[in-house]
Formats: sequence, structure tokens, C-alpha cells
Amino acid sequence: MSFRVGFLTLEPPARPADRPPAGTAFVVVERGPHAGTRFGLDRDVLSVGRGLSSDIRLDDPTVSRRHAEFRRARRDGGEISVVDVGSRNGTYVNQERVDAAVLSDGDEVLIGNVRLLFLRP
Repeated sequence: MSFRVGFLTLEPPARPADRPPAGTAFVVVERGPHAGTRFGLDRDVLSVGRGLSSDIRLDDPTVSRRHAEFRRARRDGGEISVVDVGSRNGTYVNQERVDAAVLSDGDEVLIGNVRLLFLRP
């Protein structure tokens, strides 16, 4: 079910998780549409963007259709990186613009005007 408010369409994200599986890293939307929603980072690659095909859909006009990806390395304990995939407004980690960055527990990821908090149990 979706709701239209002005130029924004609000609908449930593609893969919200009330509680990701134990031991799974996740991001929580802190600011933006769907604030409070958690997304489990349970696959090797998860796409983030405004487009309908995004694994994590952020319906905000400052987010590109294909904005970024969360990537999990199979080695090194499964460290997780965020990679900008040519977005217009950039991807930021802890207020620094990045092309790619390995994430640590508590890092703030800014995609457009949507602020996500990365948490790793």
C-alpha cells in the first residue's frame, strides 16, 4: 500500500526488518522517509536508491535512482563497505564524501538527505 503526499510517494521499503537475524549487520533510517526502519545487510551486495529495483528503496528526491551499494566481503570477517555508484549528490560516511568506505559500528551514512546509522552486533 502506498500514500501520495505532494510529490512524494510513501510506501513500505522493499526489505524492512523489525529485527534482523542475530549477528547480521543492519542500517537504521534516522532521518528521512521511513525514519526508524531497519534494513538487514544479509546479502553480499545490496543496492540503495530511489529506483523501483533497489534492494533498499529510499523515496527521497535527493537520492539517485541508483545511488550506492552495501557490499559484504567474504573474507576479513565479512566487513561491510558502502560504495557510491555514480550518484548525483554523493555518499557520505561520518560527514565525509566517499567513493567507497569500510563501515564500523555506529558510522553515519548519508545518502541524499537520508541519514542511516550502521550497526553491527
